[in-house]
Amino acid sequence: MTTIAHDASTPGMRNRWLKDAAGGRDGAVGLLLLDTLAAVGFAGGIAGAVAAVAGRGALWPWALLMVGMGALRGLFAMLAVRRGAARAGMIKRAQRRRVVAATLHRQAGTPIDSGLLATQAVDAVEALDGYVARFMPARRAAAIAPMLVLAATACASWVAAVILAGTLLPFVAAMILAGGAAADESRRQFIALHRLSARFADRVRALPVVLAFRAEMRETEAIGAAAEELAERTMRVLRIAFLSSAALEFFAALSVALVAVYCGFSLLGLLPFAAPETLTLARAFFVLALAPEFYAPMRRLAAAYHDKQCADTAADTLMPLVEPVRAVPVVAAAPLSLRDVTIHYPGCYTPAVSGLSFCVEAGETVVVGVNRWQQGEPSPLTAGDGGIMVVDPAVEQDQIDRLAEWRAGRDDAAVKSALDALRAAASGGRNVMEPSIAAAKAGVTTGEWAGVMRAVHGEYRGPTGVSASPSNRTEGLEDIREAVDAVSTRLGRRLKFVVGKPGLDGHSNGAEQIAFRARDCGMDITYEGIRLTPEQIVTAAQDQQAHVVGLSILSGSHLPLIEDLLDRMRGAGLGHVPVIVGGIIPDEDAARLR
Repeated sequence: MTTIAHDASTPGMRNRWLKDAAGGRDGAVGLLLLDTLAAVGFAGGIAGAVAAVAGRGALWPWALLMVGMGALRGLFAMLAVRRGAARAGMIKRAQRRRVVAATLHRQAGTPIDSGLLATQAVDAVEALDGYVARFMPARRAAAIAPMLVLAATACASWVAAVILAGTLLPFVAAMILAGGAAADESRRQFIALHRLSARFADRVRALPVVLAFRAEMRETEAIGAAAEELAERTMRVLRIAFLSSAALEFFAALSVALVAVYCGFSLLGLLPFAAPETLTLARAFFVLALAPEFYAPMRRLAAAYHDKQCADTAADTLMPLVEPVRAVPVVAAAPLSLRDVTIHYPGCYTPAVSGLSFCVEAGETVVVGVNRWQQGEPSPLTAGDGGIMVVDPAVEQDQIDRLAEWRAGRDDAAVKSALDALRAAASGGRNVMEPSIAAAKAGVTTGEWAGVMRAVHGEYRGPTGVSASPSNRTEGLEDIREAVDAVSTRLGRRLKFVVGKPGLDGHSNGAEQIAFRARDCGMDITYEGIRLTPEQIVTAAQDQQAHVVGLSILSGSHLPLIEDLLDRMRGAGLGHVPVIVGGIIPDEDAARLR
């Protein structure tokens, strides 16, 4: 049977644990405060509209202000809910991983309690949702927003501000009394829920034993009694919640009523005492429109207070979790010996393996790089001179000059005619051998001939094998995926990673593996295969709106390719996009590229 302890923690310990588990602020509080400021603007619009009607002034600016502030209030409220929900989802995932890790990496000999595991991983973690998504932002906003409303009210009528502040003190006292009773009842309710969930999980696991002893009726009655206890405790929580809500609504209505009476009597000159201030019609309506907003943050907090009570009880269940015990590899020099081993699988009477015996002496099995030949020679590709052949820029320029001289000395008309004939033959599906020979005799270069072929037939690019769907091997990537999700949320779209493979080498495995893993981490990947030119990579980065460009270069041409790519990216307005380069790059070249 599952045993759950709920008495080990004090309120201070519980609050500190919840604060650490929830992490830092996520922006929802600021959105709620902006909602309060928009409410002040909305009240100003109402007051201005009333004054405009009474004085026969222009109404439309105030109506526009009211509509704008109302739309902003809806927007801020929606964004606050979304930010809170996103934060809660991240916290729940982290806590569930903690529960599973503590279960899988427990101390040797510690039994697994399936009922407790189900309670911790499902009920207790789910109870943190409302606390993180609703209660924490509402509590922080409730400490500041009423003061903002009070300050705005005081600017129009300090007497109305005093009335609102005067109703706050008895309200706080009433909520403290109701909150203490509600916390105790909510904790008892959550304990009853835990007991019911744990008992049900235990009995489902032991169902064959229950049936063997014919105890199904007894266990059914016991589960029914636990369910009735949960229902009774839930009703007690609801009764106390009703009383606290009644207290909140009473003082909220009282404050609005007192402000309304004061404003009405002041405008009519019927106050039984000397008027302490001069109250105009616009100021009176501003105060009346703003008075209900004084208790609005407290209403939001009261609606989420049950989430706080559930989280307190859930913390008692999650706090005792110990940190995972990681297995420490043991290096032993003793031999491994097995004699007459027999292996049976459940449900099979015939052994899968029998009479297995072998002995491995210490050091007999050689694992290269582990217990033998651990030191290697420096790679000739990255150490010493001559590892990578680098083209002399002067030789390259000499070839370019000779090509230009060749083109300058040929008959341009004959070249154009030969290319036109080649294009016509290729377009018509005829044999291109004869026009190709004529083109060679006219002085057409290989690049010009290939350009005509590409223009007619296009350029074939084989499939890369990098699909858009992630693989099913994403173990250990949870933290990276959360980081990618957080960055993508701030960017407003999925993090875009363009992987390029410039140069003439055909080894694409490295680039494809990087693309595979980045995709599994949650990034949006674009990879178009090998032998791309810098111009093509820059075009892909522009079209895909890349956030990062990655290059894999194994041909030794990293310096000119990267410099060309960076110049083109700056020219295309992509100088801010980071470029990551991998491949066979000597240290001195890496220092130059940085």
